[in-house]
Amino acid sequence: MGNFLKNIHNIWRMDELRNKIASTICFLLIYRFCVYIPIPGINSLGVSSFFDSLYSGSKGLMQILSSFTGGAFNRASIFALGIMPYISSSIIMQLMSIMIPFLQKLQRDGESGREQINFITRCLTIVISIIQSMVYLFSLIQKLVPYSHPIFNSNSFYGKFLFLILGTILLTSGTMFTVWIGDNITDRGIGNGISIIIMSGIISRFPEAISKEFFSKIKNINKGIIILFFEFFLWLIVILFTIFIIQAVRKIPVQYVSHYRSFGLESKFISNKKHQYIPLKITSAGVMPIIFSQSIMLFPLIFSHYSNNESFKNFLRVFQNVYGFWYNITIFTLVVIFTFFYTAITMPVNQIADELKRNGGHIPKIRPGKETSEYIDKILSYVTLPGSMSLAFVAILPSIVFKMGINQSFSLFYGGTSLLIVVGVFLDIYQQFSIHLLNYYYDGLMHIKNK
Repeated sequence: MGNFLKNIHNIWRMDELRNKIASTICFLLIYRFCVYIPIPGINSLGVSSFFDSLYSGSKGLMQILSSFTGGAFNRASIFALGIMPYISSSIIMQLMSIMIPFLQKLQRDGESGREQINFITRCLTIVISIIQSMVYLFSLIQKLVPYSHPIFNSNSFYGKFLFLILGTILLTSGTMFTVWIGDNITDRGIGNGISIIIMSGIISRFPEAISKEFFSKIKNINKGIIILFFEFFLWLIVILFTIFIIQAVRKIPVQYVSHYRSFGLESKFISNKKHQYIPLKITSAGVMPIIFSQSIMLFPLIFSHYSNNESFKNFLRVFQNVYGFWYNITIFTLVVIFTFFYTAITMPVNQIADELKRNGGHIPKIRPGKETSEYIDKILSYVTLPGSMSLAFVAILPSIVFKMGINQSFSLFYGGTSLLIVVGVFLDIYQQFSIHLLNYYYDGLMHIKNK
């Protein structure tokens, strides 16, 4: 406890770190303020009930979507799309970089190449934002959401047209403004700005979720306190398990030939350089497989909404219930498949083997080149299997704890993308603080030594 308070004191004494924390908080407050600004013409009081009635059979799925925007999606806010179009464009660019030689060349061009890729990503973000905003607004127009001004009358063609054009511009601008906030947090604040914005949206729903759980259980004081204790104890175990699967790595030792030394006609090489290693994370794909899987599970919701065939609708409803058996079996399977797929395309084992060979490195007892790439691929497959199963288990854990009696809002914090993102961001921020503190202690020791 003493060391913790001392670290807090040292963090406050560092001007640079204090300014970074202040900048991060200010940008997050701006983002959270804009989340509550509705699209012009929308009656904000009627929007929540509209979404509840529209997706009455898929509230759990809509809660997952809304959590990424901090509730802006359900409020028809100018930030309703949040940062999701940018994430979608980043994923598309990452996949296209594997298939398109021009993008591969840009990746190898260093800083100038990254700037061009960032520019293309932002242009793609605008295109995706326009498409998603029009779909979002069409659903509002189709269901005659109550309007707050006569000029946006849904029965008038001009009212619909004006609402659609103005809403598309504002939603797209809101997404790009959110990207700008994320970039500024990354440059001037602590951690990755985009991840922190997503985390802030998820965390904003936590007080409401925990208060609902507390008041629902405290009705029976004696029994309720015991149940709450076990719920929070289980939650702590889940958090520790999530930290473990995020940080767990399989280290492949690597040895480098340091240099040659000549003794007359005889040449000897010194290969006793310290062992290094290639770290292979058991969850190299991160949270992406869960995002991919949940995105695919949105299609039954969309098709059932626009289909007129009742039997087809009934079939699709089986896959819309987030807490149902078939939805969770499908999600579990998709997460495992996408983990292997995403790991395969983001971990270029041939390139790793070539880099090792080029730099004079080798894995002990494994020949450089093809054997090295096959060995790395084999180990990667071994560690990805338990990693994919762990990710899939975390993805369906909210449904399991909901069946155990935990309320719907609080159950989302027991797993899925919400918990993985929050834990990952906190670990990243902790690492940033540790680096700053290490530099602070090092500078202090060097100052004392120079004296």
